[in-house]
Amino acid sequence: MVLPPFPKLALKLVRTVPSLDAPGFLNVRRQVFRVEFPDGSLSDPFTYDSVDRERLDAVVIAPHYRGADGRRHVFLRSALRPPAATRAPEVCPFPEGPTLGALWELPAGLVELDERSPEGLKRSAARELLEEVGFAVDPSELQPLGPSTFPAPGMVGERHFYFHVEVDLARQGTPTEDGSPLERSAVIAAVPLDEAIELTRRGVIEDAKTEVALRRLAEL
Repeated sequence: MVLPPFPKLALKLVRTVPSLDAPGFLNVRRQVFRVEFPDGSLSDPFTYDSVDRERLDAVVIAPHYRGADGRRHVFLRSALRPPAATRAPEVCPFPEGPTLGALWELPAGLVELDERSPEGLKRSAARELLEEVGFAVDPSELQPLGPSTFPAPGMVGERHFYFHVEVDLARQGTPTEDGSPLERSAVIAAVPLDEAIELTRRGVIEDAKTEVALRRLAEL
């Protein structure tokens, strides 16, 4: 099926409102826009807040291997995510479980400033694989896993770039981690791919980027 063309809408930046806060890891960017419509008319000005950061994009890696039974397995890692863990009870449409904020994820991480190229993305993926799961691979071994996606385009311009790599269990070492206390004491689990996808259906795996990558890997 061919989708219809996008409407010819254009954003016109009116002004950027300077932030009163000092720059941080995340920065709120407040801008005033007008929308130009196909007939050339302009909307009234409106204010739009978004989040920005210096290291904007991220890589997502699906490390996998064939078990003795011939089934493909993937490595997942536990992660504690403060924004999810600190959801206010009044915003929740149903009661949250006791492990709120604890997620099972594929290894992933931010792209450094000197990695903003096709080759750099593979270097980034290889680094994150070593830090989070303990496999040292040459960047050339990383293979693309479909196109990039915008995980939250209404809030941030971040892209996720997906890769997969077949790993040798005998080469797994200790994850080097990145020094963050949020990465300490993480649990690494090797799970059959079909069972991992079933866990996404049941809501056990709640991380969206992980589900995207798992389903893409299953389609190879």
